[in-house]
Amino acid sequence: MRRFGLSEIADSLEAGQAVRIRPLVYSDLPAVIGIERRSFATPWSLAMFVLELSKPSGICLAALNSEDELIGYLVCSRYDSVWHLMNVAIDPARRRERLATELIERLFEEAGADARFTLEVRVSNTSAIAMYERFGFKSAGLRRRYYHDNGEDALIMWLDASRRPTAVS
Repeated sequence: MRRFGLSEIADSLEAGQAVRIRPLVYSDLPAVIGIERRSFATPWSLAMFVLELSKPSGICLAALNSEDELIGYLVCSRYDSVWHLMNVAIDPARRRERLATELIERLFEEAGADARFTLEVRVSNTSAIAMYERFGFKSAGLRRRYYHDNGEDALIMWLDASRRPTAVS
């Protein structure tokens, strides 16, 4: 898979809009909760994020702007030989800048070339589904009434290393 380096992202954004990705840490959680609440009808609790950050086998990433303000994050847990992409969110003011793509590409680098991934996504979230499909994720079924706020189904998606595209557009 082609990796988009940080310099390429910096070049693609306006001056002063460079992005840095690093591990998510506990001190990021107030900003994470703010983005979470602006992004999801049923946001995760602080305790859920603390639990995920405490797992030594997980990969949790933060995207920061040029002023080191958190503008996005990713949470992925490992269960046996499968990675479960549990949460990805970008500050609403910074969406459509390929930040989620950069976070997922970094996840792939850290998880390794042979990693397998799964996730659930709302069936109505067509932009997220399209992004995951560009990475090679395939639909594997539905979890009926998965989302408690409105009873919406979740689309289950899987990605095996052999299906990853060489570049994500």
